[in-house]
Amino acid sequence: MRRVLTTLLVLASIAVGIWALAWWQQERLIFFPQPLASTGPLPSPFEPLDVTAADGTRLRGWIRRGAAERAPAVIAFGGNAEEISGLLVDAHWPRDYAIVGVNYRGYGASEGTPGEGTLTADAAAIHDAIARRTDIDAQRIVLFGRSLGTAVAVHLAAQRPVAGVILVSPFDSLTAVGRHHYPWLPVAWLLRHRFDAASLAKRNRMPLRVIVGDADTIVPPARSRALFDAWAGPKDWRVVRGADHNDIAAHDAFWTDVVAFLRERATATAS
Repeated sequence: MRRVLTTLLVLASIAVGIWALAWWQQERLIFFPQPLASTGPLPSPFEPLDVTAADGTRLRGWIRRGAAERAPAVIAFGGNAEEISGLLVDAHWPRDYAIVGVNYRGYGASEGTPGEGTLTADAAAIHDAIARRTDIDAQRIVLFGRSLGTAVAVHLAAQRPVAGVILVSPFDSLTAVGRHHYPWLPVAWLLRHRFDAASLAKRNRMPLRVIVGDADTIVPPARSRALFDAWAGPKDWRVVRGADHNDIAAHDAFWTDVVAFLRERATATAS
């Protein structure tokens, strides 16, 4: 009996130790800040874009101006291991749109340390800086989020008026995704950065397009569908066949769906 109790105590101590480590190190498990993809500036026509956050932190990214005098704009939010310049330079973005991307805190050349509260607050500062520009039509701003960036985009859409939202591989909450990957951890107790997108999606009434890969091994399709179902506004669901979480943008069908939605929103909001 004593040996059994000793074994149980050892196992309990190990479990508590693992939980404590997960609590203290969770930022390293969620956020993977990436350096700049290139030491030089992005090629023309991209221009550097600096945004000062509410607490004075300097966030750095780029903008490609749109073709029109007052152009519609896409504000892009990347994944948790994504330096944003790689997404911005993709040749598929329509030329009439301004394309905007600012790296999260600690990513690229942005200052600070990432966290749920700061990333969502910074998104509002980025939106407001873009909406004030005279070369941007503030009524035609579309948000684009991928993976972790979908939660940031959903939060921003609940706080600011936008013309539409594109979510790629979204999830309803990081808690639910964590439970899927770590069923042996009490994720709901441990997680500080919950990114509960579904609760905010219930407030969002602008048009939504969700794009998922049917071979996604990171965000289970059920988690994407739960976010989609929670969305209060008009919405459509697109599946890219054979696409996994990290290669979905390599499929032509992905960009067909992205560009078609942007064309629809530019036309609808201009009329």
